[in-house]
Amino acid sequence: MKIDKSVVKSFPMFEKMPDADVETLLGQAVAKRIGPGESFFEQGGPASHFFMLLNGRLKVTQVTTDGQQIIVRVVHPGDLFGFAKALRRSDYPGSALAVIESLAICWPTELWPQFIDRSPHLAVSALNTIGQRLEEAHTRIREISTQEVERRVAHTVLRLAQQAGKAEALGVRIDFPITRQDIAEMTGTTLHTVSRILSAWEAKGLVEGGRQKLLVRDVAGLQTLADSQDR
Repeated sequence: MKIDKSVVKSFPMFEKMPDADVETLLGQAVAKRIGPGESFFEQGGPASHFFMLLNGRLKVTQVTTDGQQIIVRVVHPGDLFGFAKALRRSDYPGSALAVIESLAICWPTELWPQFIDRSPHLAVSALNTIGQRLEEAHTRIREISTQEVERRVAHTVLRLAQQAGKAEALGVRIDFPITRQDIAEMTGTTLHTVSRILSAWEAKGLVEGGRQKLLVRDVAGLQTLADSQDR
């Protein structure tokens, strides 16, 4: 599948790159499309490629040593993922699973140095991506370590609404299928606890749920709850 360079240049990481450089990088890339529940790569597998998501949504999961699955990040269109080379790893630290049908382009891992050398702006963008992922990971660790569960869930839902929210008449809808189990895995708690919290929020008019759907009806109210002090 040939990827139009205008699609790639619509993302901030490539928008300032000369057309000739974009075409060179695309000439070395392969497009890959997968369906819901399928993976671009599996945890522990050899890191043979790195990727950029063009459309769809992914969740990157890890299985801990005690067998618990956690969601470490959500991948949105325009995001780089699977760049284990930049982390000095030869294997993938997690699995990248499609939440909905997703299309990505990928490059062989050995091209990573050329990828970031092609443009100083691209190198800075790649480093910023890594920095943002580390900052988000540190934030989540801090929340899990110091905050009660309801506040953690509130922060997670607000982040999802900010990153993947679609404004509607009744509020902000998270624009991809999201389950209560997903939120439990993002916040280090149980499905039962998340179900109890979301049901209470629905009764208060903060959110509206559904099968793999979540609408934030009162962003300000949810932010107030997230910012409240633990008792």
